[in-house]
Amino acid sequence: MADVQLVDVSLRDGNQSLWGATGFRTAHVVQAAPLLERVGFRALDYLSSTAMGVAVRVHQEDPWERIRLTRAAMPTTKLQFIGTGFRFISWQNSHPETMQLVYDRLVVNGIDRVVVLDPMHDMDAARETARRLKQAGVDEVVGALTFTISEVHDDAFYAGIAAQYAADANFDRAYVKDPAGILTAERARTLLPTITAALGGKPLELHSHATIGLSPLTYSLAPDLGVEVVQVGSGALGNGSSLPEARRTVANLREMGHTVAIDDRALGLVCDFFDGVAVAEGLPAGRPQDFDAAFLHHQIAGGVMTTTRRQLREIGMEDRFESLIEEVGRVRAEMGHPIMVTPFPQMVVSQALFNVIGAERYANVPDQVIRYAMGSFGRPTAPIDPAVLDRILDRPRARELAAEPPPPSPAELRKRWPGVGDEELLLRAHMPEEQVDAMRAAGPAPRHFNAGLAPVLDLVGQLGSRPSVHDLSVAKPGFRLSVRRTSEGTLSA
Repeated sequence: MADVQLVDVSLRDGNQSLWGATGFRTAHVVQAAPLLERVGFRALDYLSSTAMGVAVRVHQEDPWERIRLTRAAMPTTKLQFIGTGFRFISWQNSHPETMQLVYDRLVVNGIDRVVVLDPMHDMDAARETARRLKQAGVDEVVGALTFTISEVHDDAFYAGIAAQYAADANFDRAYVKDPAGILTAERARTLLPTITAALGGKPLELHSHATIGLSPLTYSLAPDLGVEVVQVGSGALGNGSSLPEARRTVANLREMGHTVAIDDRALGLVCDFFDGVAVAEGLPAGRPQDFDAAFLHHQIAGGVMTTTRRQLREIGMEDRFESLIEEVGRVRAEMGHPIMVTPFPQMVVSQALFNVIGAERYANVPDQVIRYAMGSFGRPTAPIDPAVLDRILDRPRARELAAEPPPPSPAELRKRWPGVGDEELLLRAHMPEEQVDAMRAAGPAPRHFNAGLAPVLDLVGQLGSRPSVHDLSVAKPGFRLSVRRTSEGTLSA
């Protein structure tokens, strides 16, 4: 029997999987942080550059400030950032020294654990990223082994990647990342011990989504197969397309005879808080999922699948859906079996869609697919089909993209925005400036959230939009709120 630790993914991957990455504002995170600190999680899957962009674009909130506030509220739990190593916020590559500046600022603000997720397992790129992270002062660097099913991603392939992580002192541990939730218990029984042996003593973690209901069973077996840490979502942010729910996972692991040293009462409070956020903000809660065997073939995440069906319906070709799914598998093989993790599902499905609705396959190729073929996203795991590669690159648009100037260095960015601090500079360099301007104009983000007040505040907001309402009074035992319209036309409490 084993001692098993937990990493909670609610703030980052749970939010992204179930709430479109937009559910949390700074006030939610700051209120949750002291509770999360008490549970005894080994780390939080806390942040990505995508989440930082959402904070600015959707909520007009400074993501750097959010990190600082969270670290102040939870001084001991590790805060994890996940990144591909070559980009920040946008999917265009950044200058290596710009990425070094990103890592430096993350560490200064409180990030102490980073996952290196190279979607193609390009180990040269992963090693360079890990080196830069350690240079920035990151305490714990985690190498990702992103799981998929294909003719090239066998146990030996993953053992080879794990051995390279083991040989590099800049990697402290590794984790199997199963974004599609397709790691079966049967495959885990061969894969996980093989990876553990290749890691040579470096700890192994498991991150497997609950999308088709496989991961709870896989988690219950994982500690006997060499896994020391499993990753979970709490309350409303577990299950569904997120990861297995924390309380059920703990109960299952203990039933299997393992020890999970967490504060159960604190975990209950965390789950209650996230449940309250879901209700107050009208957000869905994760639910256990039925097994879907078709998912093992196409590996298209639910959000991408929904968008694709809508696109076909809008152009009057919904009857071509099955043909599209078949084409997705064909395109994926031709492109070297990219793992269906962002941004590759969008690329593969878009190309398959153009192939299905067009008069000729690869007659129309999106820019991102061209960039993929040019190597902008790293080296494919398997070679791209030569005929397809020639078809993609032998077009004027490919030559235009190849002639693009390299990404600007930090020195060039500072010339473009003189007098701007590094954190704002990094946002302006990778986002539309008007979005950063709106964030700056909004001022500091609110820091307090009470789920019980949400219905009252919503009522006041709706009444405030009605000029006919001049006075409002709400009273109940221990609470009284009076609101009056001012001479300027606004409601004032």
